[in-house]
Amino acid sequence: MQTIEILSPAGDWERLEAAVRFGADAVYLGGAQFDMRAAAAGFGPDELSRAVVYAHENDVNVYLVCNTLATNEETDRLPDFLKMAHSAGVDALIVADIGVMMAARRIVPKMALHVSTQAGVVNWRTAEELYRLGASRVVLARELSLEAIGAIRARTSPELELEAFVHGAMCMSVSGRCLLSSYLTGRDANRGECAQPCRWSYRLVEEKRPGQYFPIVEDTHGSYILNADDLCMIGHLDRLAEAGVTSFKIEGRAKSAYYTACVTAAYRAALDAYLAAPGAYSPPSWALDEVDKVSHRNYSTGFYFGTPGQNCETNGYVRGWDVIASVEGWAGGRLTVQERNAFSRGEQAELLVPRQAPRPLHIEEIFDVELGVPVERACHPMRRYELPCAGPVPRGTGVKTYDNRQLSARRLTMN
Repeated sequence: MQTIEILSPAGDWERLEAAVRFGADAVYLGGAQFDMRAAAAGFGPDELSRAVVYAHENDVNVYLVCNTLATNEETDRLPDFLKMAHSAGVDALIVADIGVMMAARRIVPKMALHVSTQAGVVNWRTAEELYRLGASRVVLARELSLEAIGAIRARTSPELELEAFVHGAMCMSVSGRCLLSSYLTGRDANRGECAQPCRWSYRLVEEKRPGQYFPIVEDTHGSYILNADDLCMIGHLDRLAEAGVTSFKIEGRAKSAYYTACVTAAYRAALDAYLAAPGAYSPPSWALDEVDKVSHRNYSTGFYFGTPGQNCETNGYVRGWDVIASVEGWAGGRLTVQERNAFSRGEQAELLVPRQAPRPLHIEEIFDVELGVPVERACHPMRRYELPCAGPVPRGTGVKTYDNRQLSARRLTMN
């Protein structure tokens, strides 16, 4: 049985640290070029080398994305990029273009190659041919069911690794090959610049009544305008493993470090529960709750259990929880934290501790380190404060709180 990994996004250094601390086995990140997430900061050559050293010191693999649709001009720069990746020591390249893949075979022949979901691998023949061309892993198309994945596993070389998305945003276009963003905004989704127009709010305008905007409503047949749910498979990791998936990928390189920490922690705990009892998978209840505490749209299981039906509910985001501070140290029963968002004395919060269930924290006192006095409210981002806390807490722990008016009362469903 191949080892199963949690693969987390690392859009910048802060998110890299969050992924590593909260339990990722591997991270995927972008360089300064050939990156499908232009909104993420990415890593320059020097920073990439430092990132690899940091990850490897913590037994975490690093996969570098190189999966845009490269132009003629960009392919001329490809050799230098590949040599830079090899020099930095990354563990694998994520590629989508067959020309880029074959160039990598020649220029950095010892580099492992993972074929991106952008390649649209939906059958065993394609997966096997890519393996014969040198791929050690394929990232399966998001439109595949568990049954289809099982069939691919059964008919491909056992050495070929299968990676699949388990959590995060879903694209309305097949395998993310979106043309809508480029058409509406000039920002090409296939080159890392997606404006996400599928997540905008739309209204109808009648030709002869300009300036009058009418809501889009459903009739008995439905009326669904670009309404993509988010994916969440935390309740079904056993089914994915049984189908042959060995890398559970979390989407979100452009999302926050708080998102990376929360979701990585939840899936780490869930996978550990599966590995401890494969025949009786039961993820911890706190892990199920944790994925509901990040900004997200309605969750679904995507295509894994068959083609999903239309969702005529709201397409808005659920936003209830937010990080208010990051722990820099603990001594003598007091936390030293750096503020991220405002908070007040008397609030109930949670400590997002690496590789542990969240711990409650009542903010009974706030001491302003800069002013040297107690305060009622922390409202200066990046300023340091001290908070009473009975037990030791490691550096990098997040402090989060919620707004009861916004927090979804819905418990994550398991089906």
